[in-house]
Amino acid sequence: MAGKDRDMETETETGCPGNAAGRFAAGEDPAKREQILAGAWRVFKRKGFDAASMNDITREAGVSKGTIYVYFSNKEDLFAALVDHHRQEFATSMRNILAGTEEVRDGLRQFGKAFANKMICSEMIPAMRSVIGVIDRMPKLAQRFFIAAPNNVRTVLQDFIEHHVALGHLKVDDVELAARQYIELSTGTFFKLRLFGEIDGPVPEEKLDRVIASAIKVFMAAYGTDKA
Repeated sequence: MAGKDRDMETETETGCPGNAAGRFAAGEDPAKREQILAGAWRVFKRKGFDAASMNDITREAGVSKGTIYVYFSNKEDLFAALVDHHRQEFATSMRNILAGTEEVRDGLRQFGKAFANKMICSEMIPAMRSVIGVIDRMPKLAQRFFIAAPNNVRTVLQDFIEHHVALGHLKVDDVELAARQYIELSTGTFFKLRLFGEIDGPVPEEKLDRVIASAIKVFMAAYGTDKA
């Protein structure tokens, strides 16, 4: 009977009979990992990093302590995985937006608008506030959030700029600097106001369009060519 119970538990966890092919090894079920991350994200948003406990997360995610520690060694490891998850998700969405554009100004406009809306209205702000809250104790985690990796939003914009440099639409000596400048010009003010609680909802469309149009004008004056 006990063996039957274990088989039923395995089938519930994996969607497969206990000995069936396709069963995930311990700690390798992507659906279970996503379930834990989703529960952890709700707890961190509600309680913050310091007040949240692994017990809180196991209850919220609907998993056992044994299961959660198979996937994540501690709260810091889990939080770091969340940081990576949200950063990659954000960067992927921005890369997809730029992939659908051909003209440099249109790409800059769409990037600026999507970036601003994401930062102001999405769940990125709670993630960044949590990172700021632990930066003194966990500096490597903050570095992990902002590192220039392929799934970093700034490097997505850098790739777009480099593409248009190659096409002769832009002339840029320092691509990283140019990407940072455009992000600050187009979204920096909105982002800081949202991060520190000065605004808590969408920016009026006409205001956002005006700021982004001005950012594009300044950026193209500095880096645009006659071919653009």
